[in-house]
Amino acid sequence: MDNKVKPYSEHGSKKTQVAEMFDNIASAYDFNNQILSLGIDRIWRNILVSTIEKTNPRYILDVATGTGDVAIRLAKKIHSAKVTGIDLSENMLHLGQNKVMDQKLTDRITLQKGDAEHLDFEDDSFDAITVAFGVRNFETLVKGLSEILRVLKPGGMLGILEFSKPSNRIFAFFFNLYFKTILPLAGSITSKDNQAYKYLYESVQAFPEGENFLKILESTGYQKSKCRKLSFGICSLYTAYK
Repeated sequence: MDNKVKPYSEHGSKKTQVAEMFDNIASAYDFNNQILSLGIDRIWRNILVSTIEKTNPRYILDVATGTGDVAIRLAKKIHSAKVTGIDLSENMLHLGQNKVMDQKLTDRITLQKGDAEHLDFEDDSFDAITVAFGVRNFETLVKGLSEILRVLKPGGMLGILEFSKPSNRIFAFFFNLYFKTILPLAGSITSKDNQAYKYLYESVQAFPEGENFLKILESTGYQKSKCRKLSFGICSLYTAYK
């Protein structure tokens, strides 16, 4: 399945545009996440990390790691784990590496440039894999999910956080007003990129959430896939196993 929504133009590679977008907004990314989400994104990431912790993984891959927030949380929560984070954006990775160094976690976290659709790892390499708000950025969703499945060990868990659409009509009205109008305006001021937060809204609308995404996971080869709605359905936690 191809995701046709792109950050800047209908023409050209989505992958290239996503990398450019995150390079552009990297310096404001962490600040915007905390302010524009009112800090709720921290709760979501902690839930993801706690879910992964229950499987007691030794080797973890964090896809679309960005500035390394989830990778750092995983390493601090699961003391025996080695975490590898990959991302398309060099600017995001640079900021993430500085955070890893500040936290004195360079012996347990490795951040490197990488593409979810062409993972540079052997089959069955990781006990657990996480993706926080990154799967809707894949150029070809099934290809990325298939690659993740390939490098996941048998019995290993995949944990995905992704935005979703609230089912309550009243809440959804106000949320969409904020998400479609206020957030892009505020994001453009702080990040200096007018398109990035418009793309955020549009890509969430286009993403096959909930049961539709579970069906995609299962058809790709994952087992025991589940969806847990968070914060009135603003965000969803998907889990599945190889």
